[in-house]
Amino acid sequence: MNRLRVAVIGGGGAGLCAARYMAARPDKFEPVVFEKAENVGGTWVYTEETGKDKYGYPIHSSMYSSLRTNLPKEVMAFPDFPFDSSLPSFIKHTDVLKYIEQYAQHFNLLKYIQFCKVVELVRPISSADDTKHVSWEVTVRDVRNLQSESTTEKFDAVIVCNGHYAVPKIPTIPGLDTFSGEVLHSHEYRHPSIFNDQTVLVIGAGASGIDIALDISSKAKQVYISHWKPRIASTLPENIKEVQAVKAVSSSEAIFTDDARVHIDAILFCTGYNYDFSFLHTDCKVNVGDGRVTPLYKHVLHSTFPSLSFIGITMRICPFPQFAAQCQFALAALDGSMKLPSRIEMEANEAEDYQNRLDQGLPHRYAHFMGMRQWDYNADLLRQANLDQHAPVVEKLYDAIAVERKRNVCHYKNINFKLIDGNNFETLQSVEQ
Repeated sequence: MNRLRVAVIGGGGAGLCAARYMAARPDKFEPVVFEKAENVGGTWVYTEETGKDKYGYPIHSSMYSSLRTNLPKEVMAFPDFPFDSSLPSFIKHTDVLKYIEQYAQHFNLLKYIQFCKVVELVRPISSADDTKHVSWEVTVRDVRNLQSESTTEKFDAVIVCNGHYAVPKIPTIPGLDTFSGEVLHSHEYRHPSIFNDQTVLVIGAGASGIDIALDISSKAKQVYISHWKPRIASTLPENIKEVQAVKAVSSSEAIFTDDARVHIDAILFCTGYNYDFSFLHTDCKVNVGDGRVTPLYKHVLHSTFPSLSFIGITMRICPFPQFAAQCQFALAALDGSMKLPSRIEMEANEAEDYQNRLDQGLPHRYAHFMGMRQWDYNADLLRQANLDQHAPVVEKLYDAIAVERKRNVCHYKNINFKLIDGNNFETLQSVEQ
C-alpha cells in the first residue's frame, strides 16, 4: 500500500502518541501534527494567564499552580516509556510536562510537528458518497499572524487529539446572574490566595473539585463542596463542609436542594468541560450533545468515515496507557490489518454500549465514562488490533489507589509505590512533601 498521510490535531499526550506509532512505521504512515501552541504538552503546559493568550485565542491549559497528579506515575506512563523512577509516585504537573517533552524527544517526534498552527476546518472529500475511500481537506492558519492566508492540505486520514479540558461547562443555576461575588470555573483557577479569608462554594466533587477544595482550604475561611454524589467517606479539613446540590443563588447566598442556605463570597465551578470540534465541517457528520459524541465505534472510529478517529475523549481513565491502545487500534483500522465490522454493526455496538450505561443508572453525559470499564475496554482494543496486552499491574495499582483515595483523600498522595514486575507492586513508606 502507499504511505498514508495523516493529519494529527493536537500535540499533547494523545497527539504525540499517535505520531509515535506512525513514526515507527515510516513505510506505512506520514504523520503531520498541527499544534496551536509553541510547544508540546497540551493541557499540561502551565500558564499564569487566563482568558485569552497573546494571539487572542482562549487559554488551553487548566493546570493550577500546586497541582499534583491524583494517579501514581507508575500507572500513568505510556507502556513503552516509564517515568523517571527517582520521582515520587504522585508528581507535580511540571514533572508530567517534562515527561511528555522527553517522550517527544526520545521518539524523535518534533520533526513531525507544525507549531503555532490552528486547524480551522476539516472536511471530507469523496466521490459518489464513497465513504470508504474518502480523503480529507485540512485548513490551518498560523496563530502568530492572523492576517496571513490560511492554507489547505489534503490527507488520507485525520486523528483528532485536541483534548477536552479547555472549554468550561457551567450549569444553569437560577439567580446566578444576581450573585455579587466572584464566579469562576476551575479552568481559570491558579492560586488559593485569591480566596484569602473568604467563604467559597465549590460546585462539583469530581477529582478536580475535591483537589481544588483542599487546595483553597489552606487560605479560605470556609469551603463548601456542593454535589449530588454519595457523601465523601474520608475525613476532611475542619473548614471544608459537604452540602447538597445547589438549587439557586442570591446576591450573597447559596440555596441547596434541602433548602439549607449559607452565605458565600465566591463560587468556583468544578463542573467539567465541553467537547469542542467546531473545526469539523458539517459534512463530517459528527454530533456532540451534552457530553456524547457520535457516531463513534469503540469511542474512537467514526463509523461512517473510519479514517476519522478521536483519541482521548473518554473520561475517568489512565490517559497515556489508553491513548496507546486507542492510537494503535485506529492505525490498525487505517492500514487494513484489522478488519472492521460493517457500519451498521459498528453503530449497533455503539448503541448497545450507550444503553448499557443508561441501564446502570449513569446519566446521558456519561456516555464516554470509563472508570473500571477501562481495563476490559483497553484489552478489547488491543485484542482486535492483534497487539500485546498491557501489564496487569497497572489495573491492580489503579484499583488500590482508588480505595485509598476514598479512605484518605487528604494524605493519599504522600504514598509511594514501586512496580516489582508486570503483575505485582510494592507500597513504600509514606512521605511528607
